Amino acid sequence: MEKPPVNGKYTDKEKHRLFNEEFMPNLDAMYNFAYRLTYDADDANDLVQDAFMKSFRFINSFQRGTNAKAWLFRILKNSFINDYRKKSKQPSKVDYQDVEGFYNSEKTESEATVDLRVDTVKNMIGDEITIALNSLDVDFRTVIILCDLEGFTYEEMSKILDIPIGTVRSRLHRARNVLKIKLEVYAKSMGYNKN
Repeated sequence: MEKPPVNGKYTDKEKHRLFNEEFMPNLDAMYNFAYRLTYDADDANDLVQDAFMKSFRFINSFQRGTNAKAWLFRILKNSFINDYRKKSKQPSKVDYQDVEGFYNSEKTESEATVDLRVDTVKNMIGDEITIALNSLDVDFRTVIILCDLEGFTYEEMSKILDIPIGTVRSRLHRARNVLKIKLEVYAKSMGYNKN
């Protein structure tokens, strides 16, 4: 077992070893989580990059021997929340050239807006499940992703989300119930009858 960092700091060699051996193997899981939060490949990549930059910058606060994946997911989740808050406080931005081009085109009578999240998953397996999951409130969606898709324990989720375990359990219960209701119609159409 390795020694704890001297004076609370890792050497440069230890930092690079920790980053490469404990953090980088979680890259795919981090991207999947980021994509499920943002619905956008570029935004997910930016979020993952930001989380990994922060993880390296604050590597001295990582305690060797703990769950690196949970630590990284917490950084990613906090980055997502901070970015979401920042964007929600900014006024909407409009590219007037796009608007002008749209109204000057002959297709102005067609549908004005397209939900890209729906278009992205339209031809994928499990469309209804993906759409139902994406339609959940971000708090509900996050606990389902962390628990049911990523396999975190309640304790790990509590640390990632910075909420009590009881809140994790109740939120997960409510999220699963909402998802169940959303998928009942789909299940019946596929021949699954609730008896």
